[in-house]
Amino acid sequence: MTTIENEFLKVKIRHQGAEMTSVYNKVSGVEHLWQANPNIWPWHAPNLFPVVGGLINNELLVNGKTYAMKRHGFNRESELLLLASNEVSARFSLPYSDHTLLEYPYKFDFQVHYDLIDNALRVTYKVVNHQHDTIYFSVGGHPAFNVPFHTGENYEDYYLEFESDDKLEKQLLSSEGFYTGETQSVKLDGKKLHLTRDMFVTDAWVFKNLKSREVTIKSDKHDETLAVEFPHFNYLGIWAKPGADFLCIEPWLGCADTVGKHVDISKKEAIQHLKQGHVFEAAFFISI
Repeated sequence: MTTIENEFLKVKIRHQGAEMTSVYNKVSGVEHLWQANPNIWPWHAPNLFPVVGGLINNELLVNGKTYAMKRHGFNRESELLLLASNEVSARFSLPYSDHTLLEYPYKFDFQVHYDLIDNALRVTYKVVNHQHDTIYFSVGGHPAFNVPFHTGENYEDYYLEFESDDKLEKQLLSSEGFYTGETQSVKLDGKKLHLTRDMFVTDAWVFKNLKSREVTIKSDKHDETLAVEFPHFNYLGIWAKPGADFLCIEPWLGCADTVGKHVDISKKEAIQHLKQGHVFEAAFFISI
């Protein structure tokens, strides 16, 4: 376990998946990260790579070959190396290996960087291409934040406020978690999306190409907030296990397969590509 902290925040990160296990507000004394109850949802904040979402038949297609690949990829179950750390930052790495090449036939280095900047945490994903040609991948965050913030509060007192006056269209998913190609309008109260315990009964709500590049968890009962800013990410998922006391805010560059479209990785929707010798970086920010 690696810990970074400043006068505002204390963040703990385990080496499996370079996954945060705690985001503690030192000013208010509030733990903001879901504590991974295994009977409800056993994760805190997995980092998704090299795919986001599910694949038809749990199979990744690359240049005519099929590779077994679980939902959201293998990073979250992998042990990452700690490259460097100091009081306010930590760098983790998952380099390619004989094992990863069996699931994903590219030579890469996937890195997760954490940096505390006053009352904000920057999470940066970095991919280095060690392949002799272009590699394809998706990447995304999946942090689960405690809602409500305090014991004795109601989930329904909270809402998600969008930065802009978006016209929200959520992507409809099949029972297996694949896109159907259909959408459904979501009505906002101004810029507010009020939270209810049954809103995710049919799965995550996924939005494409939002005007907003920041969303904030707020309450009708107090002024404490938690914001996620995602300037580099074109997809946003929100989700909670129905009835559970958390809300996932998930910035993505990539998405699940579409029903009936089991295509090569290079043709997947929202896929990222990186030329030989090049480096990819994208960051999101959690502010409290």
